[in-house]
Amino acid sequence: MASTKNKDILLKINKGIEAVRPYLTADGGDVELVDVTDDNIVKVRLLGACEGCPFSMMTLKAGIEQAIRKEWPELNTLEAV
Repeated sequence: MASTKNKDILLKINKGIEAVRPYLTADGGDVELVDVTDDNIVKVRLLGACEGCPFSMMTLKAGIEQAIRKEWPELNTLEAV
């Protein structure tokens, strides 16, 4: 991908992350974008209270992934690393 396209994709992904960040920080957690692969897999790291939370997979799939997909429908999947 061209670097301009990469920048556009990163802006969309970060917009999705920013949409859910207030909810994560309200519970003492956060999320960090780690990587976006060529096959549209977004890798994130859960931080703070989200890191060990028993509901982290639900947060990841139902919250963060859906927020990113809303901004960037080309998303294949979201993975926590």
